[in-house]
This record gives sequence, structure tokens and C-alpha cells, in this order.
Amino acid sequence: MRRIIASTYTTLDGFIDNPHEWSLQYHDQTAQQYALDLTLGAGALLLGRVTYEGMAQAWPTMGGNPYADHVNSMEKYVVASRPVDTSAWNPTTVIPGRDLITAVQRLKETEGADVLVWGNGQLTDALATAGLLDEYRIWTYPVLKGAGEPLFRPASRTGLAHVETTTFGSGVVVSTYRVAAAGQE
Repeated sequence: MRRIIASTYTTLDGFIDNPHEWSLQYHDQTAQQYALDLTLGAGALLLGRVTYEGMAQAWPTMGGNPYADHVNSMEKYVVASRPVDTSAWNPTTVIPGRDLITAVQRLKETEGADVLVWGNGQLTDALATAGLLDEYRIWTYPVLKGAGEPLFRPASRTGLAHVETTTFGSGVVVSTYRVAAAGQE
């Protein structure tokens, strides 16, 4: 069974929006290798509509390195409750929001490598609540932003088990947590 891993960047004070403005200067060679290994271990991306639309503006023009080439070749699944243009970033399959749980259950049961979720919001909350999210990889950056979109919301409530912590020389810390089974909160 495929695992679903949510990987997201956060500031030390817990905000996730606009990571391109505060994270890039901390991507040392070791962190880049960690990100490459995580991505190469995944066979698909599962994204919410807002994250997908932002990524689809940038990623199709990137390439020429193992990371971008793998990301662009991966099957992408976008969860959307309204129409979304997928023509710029293929291969992409739209999962209607009302079909999220059934579609992701089927996806997990297919053969293949892990499924990576970029970002952390309504999609990850719904997956965790349904028992479909296996793991969080939370990349904490040594930045205080002061305000913005929070890493977690009230709907994020779930039990977690710490798996490991990876620290990079740049000050970035990746905390890995397994989502606890229902009733272990």
C-alpha cells in the first residue's frame, strides 16, 4: 500500500504562506539532497487546487536537473471543487472534492511509490481525519514571520507519533511524524 506523506515548509512561528519569500536562502546542499531523496521516493503528487495552480505556473518551465525533471514527470492529482486548468502541467488528474476520500483510498491501494502532498491545509486535514494521511514532514525554517496562514487549524486535530528529526547546517529542521490511528489522539 502506498503511503501519503505531507511535506510542508513553515516558519518557526508557524506560518506557511509565501515560502519562496523566506525559505530559499536556507536550502543548503544537504537539505537539497534530502528533498531530492524524498521526491524521488514518490511516484505522485497530490495537491489542493490553490497549491496546484501556484505550482503549475512555475514548474512546467523548470527542468534540466533530477529534482525538477522528476517532479514534472510525476502523475499529479489535484483536488478541486470547481474547474481547474490542468493543461500546463501534465500528467494531471482532477479529483472532484466530493470524491476525495474514495479516490485517495483507491490511489493508496494501487501499486507504486509514495504519494507526496505539498502544502498543508484543508486537503491534509481531510486526509488525516479520514485516516488516509500517513506522515507529516514539517520543514521548520529559522524565520519569524509574525503573521500569515497558520501551519495548522482547528480542523487539523489528530494524534501524532514522532518518527525522527533531521537538522541541517542552515538551521532548517525537518520533523517527521506518523499520523496516529483513530482513537490514539
